[in-house]
This record gives sequence, C-alpha cells and structure tokens, in this order.
Amino acid sequence: MWAWLFHRISGLALVFYLFLHLMVLSSATAGPAAFDRAMEELHSPLFLALDLLLLLAVLYHGLNGIRVVLFDLGLGVRRQAALFWMVMVLTALVLLAAVAVTWPFLFGGGRAG
Repeated sequence: MWAWLFHRISGLALVFYLFLHLMVLSSATAGPAAFDRAMEELHSPLFLALDLLLLLAVLYHGLNGIRVVLFDLGLGVRRQAALFWMVMVLTALVLLAAVAVTWPFLFGGGRAG
C-alpha cells in the first residue's frame, strides 16, 4: 500500500512541478531582464532545497516505476517487499549524495550557478 501511495503522490508532485516549470519558463517572454530576475531567485537556498525534493520525487517515481514494470513482466512478484525496500534504499543513497553536493550552497554560503 505504501509503495502505491508514494507513487501516486510523487506522480502528482511531478505534474505540479511541470506546470510550475512552464510558468517560470514563460517569464522569458517578458524579456531578458525578467528571465534573469527569475533565474537569480531560483538560485536561492529555498529553491535549491525544493530541487532536492524534486529529485526525491523523480528518483522514487522512476525507480518504483521500474519495480512495477518488473511485476508486469512477472518478475519479482514474490519479492515485492524486498524490491520496495531496495527502491527506498537506492532513493535515499542518491538523495544523500545530492544533499552532500548541495549542502555548501544551502548553508555554507557557496554560490550556485
């Protein structure tokens, strides 16, 4: 049940992000100065943290999607719980690596972009 729920939540988050992304990109139609202001704001620690949440959603949704495809092919059906935890561990490991790389830009005064 948790895998199903997380998959739906991450999918909805990705759809929401897609619309938000298109809105930000549309600021380019207001001219280069407006787009530059938007890009400057997107390099703030708040948006870098939101990028980490985006990465979390993409990782989980993608890896769990692979797990679901394996089930559809008849592979791993008897090991559903183990595959779920493998997805969770892989997601956590990649996310921790991303946090380690992003940390100086979030709290250390580093300059992103």
